[in-house]
Amino acid sequence: MSESGWGRGPVIDISGGKPVFRMPGFPRPPGGAIRIALAGLAVLLLLVTGYYQIEPDQVGVVQRLGAYVRTTEPGPHFKIPFGIETVTKVPVQRQLKMEYGFRTTRGGVRSEFAAGTPELLGESVMLTGDLNVAVVEWIVQYRIRDPKNYLFHVRNPEVTFRHMTEAAMRQVVGDHSVDEVITIGRESIAQQSKVELQRLCDLYGIGIEIQQLVLQDVNPPDPVKPAFNEVNQAIQEKERAINEAWADYNKAVPRAKGEAEQAVRSAEGYALERVNNAEGDAKRFEALYEEYRKAPAVTRKRIYLETLAQVLPKLQRKVVLDEDARGVLPLLSLDGAKEVKP
Repeated sequence: MSESGWGRGPVIDISGGKPVFRMPGFPRPPGGAIRIALAGLAVLLLLVTGYYQIEPDQVGVVQRLGAYVRTTEPGPHFKIPFGIETVTKVPVQRQLKMEYGFRTTRGGVRSEFAAGTPELLGESVMLTGDLNVAVVEWIVQYRIRDPKNYLFHVRNPEVTFRHMTEAAMRQVVGDHSVDEVITIGRESIAQQSKVELQRLCDLYGIGIEIQQLVLQDVNPPDPVKPAFNEVNQAIQEKERAINEAWADYNKAVPRAKGEAEQAVRSAEGYALERVNNAEGDAKRFEALYEEYRKAPAVTRKRIYLETLAQVLPKLQRKVVLDEDARGVLPLLSLDGAKEVKP
């Protein structure tokens, strides 16, 4: 029995030997089209649930029915579809960051930060080794080194890592005084905290490599901040006075040493000159004495003449007259010299 027509209810077709429900007005599709449609749907589901892409800074951790199977590198890959295998993408080449004591609300040229809330103060307020309180804000930059351990070895690795970082920082800060934490020991504290945090990561097998730990800001609590600022100012003035004193010392001491060395060398030169002159005079006197002993009259006359030759040029223009001379008139010098007197 077969009926057809629009606007009528479903009919039962028993012409083929088996009852078939059919809506009137719709022709029966051929069997090949149904098979092609089903095959296309299966292929589409296979592609959707089996294909996945790994970015260059990631690796894919494949699980089969929840158990770890393999780790895939960047690029296109296929897995068993229909949820049998699942993929978790882990950014192993990306530098990750965690902030403690503050949060960056908006990055850029002028970044904005949030701090001072009870939750953030719970992270940053710490007890120092001399039983003082300091507010420590820091940043940890890290990289996932082992994605398998990061996903499966520790439950909730980000929360665990945050607690481990706080524990390492509190341990190191507790071994230093408040002055070291706030002023002179910040670099040492950051380095020690990094080493301790890496030791904890290796101990727990969390699969994280610490790349950098930086103390962002370290301050005393707000109620005692003015007193700490005065102490820091006094320390800076003390250091400035010490540096100025050392500068004056470095200028005065080398100058005094140079002047002393110059005086010593001058005295030594003067002494050597006097000794050489005395020795020369002695040698000259001995030689003159030998000549005088050989010919006293000649030597005496030669000494007299040499002495006059040295003295007379220093007298300028002089006219020497005998005391016994008579009748000699004063002479007038016509070349501008003084008048000659007897």
